[in-house]
Amino acid sequence: MPELPEVETVRRGLNIQVKGATIQEVEVPYPKVVQSSLQDFKKDLIGATITEVDRRGKYLLFQFSNNKTMVSHLRMEGQYSVEPLGAEPHKHTEVIFKLTDERQLMYNDTRRFGRMTLADSDEIIQEVPTLAELGPEPTEEDLHLGYMVKIFGKSHRQIKPFLLDQSKIAGLGNIYVDEVLWQTKIHPETLTDQLTRKQLEELRENIIAEIKKAIANHGTTVHSFSNVFGKVGEFQNQLDVYGRAGKPCRRCGETLIKMKVAQRGTTICPREQILVKSK
Repeated sequence: MPELPEVETVRRGLNIQVKGATIQEVEVPYPKVVQSSLQDFKKDLIGATITEVDRRGKYLLFQFSNNKTMVSHLRMEGQYSVEPLGAEPHKHTEVIFKLTDERQLMYNDTRRFGRMTLADSDEIIQEVPTLAELGPEPTEEDLHLGYMVKIFGKSHRQIKPFLLDQSKIAGLGNIYVDEVLWQTKIHPETLTDQLTRKQLEELRENIIAEIKKAIANHGTTVHSFSNVFGKVGEFQNQLDVYGRAGKPCRRCGETLIKMKVAQRGTTICPREQILVKSK
């Protein structure tokens, strides 16, 4: 599933490719992708210009000149591509936005889990309430230590599913949670209220730094992620634990192991990520 760095990479590519483009026609070969009224979705987008593509957590926010916002979630394998007008749809093309400049923006999704909602920009929180539930962005400006001390201390959950909860910190997924827990030497089953302020401070720093590095490297391609230009990410070459089970820990040389935590495949160093039992 694309996580924040991958979605941010797509956002930047879309702004290069289609910011300022005007839609002349919309085709929806797979109607289930659109969660709002399909008739209104098509009608409201015709003649509208893409003024900006923003992002919140793992959501893309297409801003239009008619005060409409299209909220797009890529889910497992959603991808956008820009192609010449009249190009044949791909096998799993779900939406085609035909542009007035002889191009078309295609949304392709092998798994067909992605979803789009068109809302009034002024009412977006009311019409797409999941946006209001998102936690802070994993950035220096948004993710404050005081906030982390408060929410971790109030909870009594295993830290891995806690970090995967988008209402706590937006944008983190399985890959980057494994990475930052390894970096901070925290076992993924550690209970949140067991962590010290010093551990939370280090975890915060690692989250911010890891996401920043992943964005700089255009995200991680594990299965099928590619950006708007059809290029894969580069950060998979720098992962320390995710996908490296059976290989030596880059710090201590111990063999990394894979386990299940909250039904998610999880890779750890058994020597350095020790589970301290709750008293």
